[in-house]
Amino acid sequence: MASNRFDLKYRGTKCLNCDFPLDKSDKYCPTCGQLNSTKKLKFDDFFSEFFSGLFAYDSRFQRTLRVLLFSPGRISKDYINGKRMCYANPFRFYLSASIIFFLIWSFTNSFDNIQPISDNTEIAEQLQQDSLNTGTPNIVHTPVGGMNLDSIIKAQNENKAKSYKEFYVPPQELDTMTYLDAGTKKLNIYSRFYKETTIRNAETAMDSLAYPQTSYNHWLYKKAVDWNTVKDNPGLFFNYFVNKLPFIIFFYLPVFALFIWLLYLRRPFNYMEHLIFAFHVQTTFFIVYALALLVDYLLKDWAFTIANTVFIFYLYKAMRNFYGQGRVKTIVKFILLNFIFFILAGIAAIISILASFAIY
Repeated sequence: MASNRFDLKYRGTKCLNCDFPLDKSDKYCPTCGQLNSTKKLKFDDFFSEFFSGLFAYDSRFQRTLRVLLFSPGRISKDYINGKRMCYANPFRFYLSASIIFFLIWSFTNSFDNIQPISDNTEIAEQLQQDSLNTGTPNIVHTPVGGMNLDSIIKAQNENKAKSYKEFYVPPQELDTMTYLDAGTKKLNIYSRFYKETTIRNAETAMDSLAYPQTSYNHWLYKKAVDWNTVKDNPGLFFNYFVNKLPFIIFFYLPVFALFIWLLYLRRPFNYMEHLIFAFHVQTTFFIVYALALLVDYLLKDWAFTIANTVFIFYLYKAMRNFYGQGRVKTIVKFILLNFIFFILAGIAAIISILASFAIY
């Protein structure tokens, strides 16, 4: 029979990982938890440890999933009360659930069919065509009176047809402007220059425009190129942005947890305990809506209605069970928290989109 790494004869008197003194009776190091064994690792030992660790995690995973979904609020209460070994880490579990959710989202939804972003000229031309088809002139009403659409279209077409050279501002003149004005001017010039020349390389563009080869100029030119690319194919950017959402939400939740803490300031919970609750709730959201995405993909129509109802009820029960308050207080705070959540989510979405485009 093959020797086992747990056998007494392989136990040492010092931990091989942290050098902590051990006794032969010590199966594991009390300091770092490593197995007390001096036996050389073999193929069967490696796979034995791998699968034992896998099934141990699988057991925690199943228990976490069961309690999380069917006992709202209990897992957060257990976790903050010290019952942690039987559950998966809430932050790691959140990341797993969110990544799976967005993978399913990517599988069942696509941004590839999003139409290119139309500029004002294209919209105006469509309105002009509608006017010709109906025989009725389009009048744009302004505070100073009505303006004929033809004059607007003519002005826009003339502006669109202008070369970047007509908007060119020498570096010396740009230096006299404010940072914002100079940046706006450059962005307009870079965008027009790219449309005319299709030069993507920032260094080549700066040489052609006789602008300094600075990191800021290179970055701004790249953003001008990216904007034109996104206008032609918005789906590329949206797919890129969706891939970042699990991590964006991961950093958004600590901000939201701060507002939960303020709302429950009189309750005996610290900030981290509110944060754990927020991560557990958000994980449930991803699981419920991942299932809804799959059901909707297969059966259509009713899946999200059920998911919305289930999650609203779940959130109410989780808040009531975790914080231990009455129905009326829980409902009031439920409404307030959802209002705060969507306000913060809107702000976070704008910041995230701008930040994502900045590094796109």
